[in-house]
Amino acid sequence: MDRKNFEINPLIKDFENYIGKVDLAIKQELELYSASEFFEPLQYALEGGKRIRPLILILSAESIGKCDQNAYSASCAVELLHTESVIHDDIIDNEILRRRKDPFHIKYGYNTSIITGDFVLGLILNISSRLDNARIGRELAITAMMMSEGEMLETRLETSEDVTFDDYVKVMEYKTATAFEAAAKIGAILGGGTEEQILALAEYGKNMGIAYQIRDDLQDWNNEDKLFNILIKKSSDPRVVFDKMEIMLNTYSKKAKTTLRKINEGPARTRLESLLDLTMLSV
Repeated sequence: MDRKNFEINPLIKDFENYIGKVDLAIKQELELYSASEFFEPLQYALEGGKRIRPLILILSAESIGKCDQNAYSASCAVELLHTESVIHDDIIDNEILRRRKDPFHIKYGYNTSIITGDFVLGLILNISSRLDNARIGRELAITAMMMSEGEMLETRLETSEDVTFDDYVKVMEYKTATAFEAAAKIGAILGGGTEEQILALAEYGKNMGIAYQIRDDLQDWNNEDKLFNILIKKSSDPRVVFDKMEIMLNTYSKKAKTTLRKINEGPARTRLESLLDLTMLSV
């Protein structure tokens, strides 16, 4: 059985208050559509998430000095974008379990899954319009497109006989890291950061996202028929692949921590640094 389906949220211990506020913001957002056909299915889809992307957004805003309701609204948009991608990814990957329960497509069927993804994009656009900041809307749009590009690239590469580490990193950048990057960047924008601070936090998010995905792949490699498995299978010595992955993991995690030096010291920056523990779990 896939380990990730039984993993307790490791963020609860240190970030319970933040996660509670994010969950409340998501609940309030969904209640705007309580009469919709999508209300109950979306409640189901959003249950049990770690909320790491919203958390990065909130802490990035706080690290600059300003975190208001707009930041929590934006955190909902980021989590909804992740949720939409999970719904569709689970169909593509033929998942049979997600967060200790049926994946969305098994619970509600393929048609509802596809239509729900469309509805979620509408929710994200609505939130973006309320934030009244064209830059945030552009970041969310670019992120959605890049995540889709990453999924397409991965789908093509899974049938290729010549997958490289560069291919693997590119897919991670597009599918995973771009959402982490957007979360940090949007938080910095809403926090009123300078361009240097915005770029530094964006770089933090991107590097953390890559490290986070590498760690996840290292822990789940034997349970997922992904690009990492292809790299292992084509290698004459799988240990070389694992060693290179662990080096990459440490490199990207350290890069993420280094970029935070451009952010003023304080509780929020310390919490962003502590989030990097998620990339350094035992593998």
